[in-house]
Amino acid sequence: MLTTLQPDQWTPDSDVHGGDAATLTAPIAALEAEAQACLARRLKAREPGAFEELAQSMGGRMFCVARRLLRCEQDAEDAVQDAFAGAVRCIDQFDGNALLSTWLHRITVNACLMRLRRMGRRPARLLGDVPPEALNDLPVEPPFRAGGEDADSDLLREEVCDLVRSNIATLPEPFRVILILRDVEGLSTEEAAHALDISAAAAKTRLHRARQLLRDLLEPVLFSGAML
Repeated sequence: MLTTLQPDQWTPDSDVHGGDAATLTAPIAALEAEAQACLARRLKAREPGAFEELAQSMGGRMFCVARRLLRCEQDAEDAVQDAFAGAVRCIDQFDGNALLSTWLHRITVNACLMRLRRMGRRPARLLGDVPPEALNDLPVEPPFRAGGEDADSDLLREEVCDLVRSNIATLPEPFRVILILRDVEGLSTEEAAHALDISAAAAKTRLHRARQLLRDLLEPVLFSGAML
């Protein structure tokens, strides 16, 4: 029986970059892939506790994906609920050609785009079968680097990434969504265009404008010396 996904089941640090097997060393990546394949088999067998393990291991990561797109914690929680429920219903369609987390990420993005469409905020189409590259709460690279050697320090990099994320959230919806889909969630231009039901050319133009707007927001802070 499918139980309700509870946010307190989510592991708080399950959204770290290390969750992407492609970025891990080969032995760890192999172990991660096998663990996800084992969990998928347990889900297909409707094994008790499998859904709770899925929620605990991947819920936090998918919530971060949803929160970036929806900008509302309640909407994000609802979208993740929809995504996990849909994943469990369709688990028999999971063929194992990608990581379970990749498959779930695509379902979560779809759930968010559907919710945006229902709210009238963005027309959106579901993603196709090609999974997005990014799985985690990736740090967003600014369109330029702050000057000086200190720009390479971990502390300054973290501050710049926080600044980028906060300014992305202030962008008008069409620009915010295309920027998140392309530069944070890792979709290709074609995938983002398909998801938003616009042409690839329109997606490129919108993305260029979004990056330009973000640059305009960041430049006064990054080049004022306030963060040095």
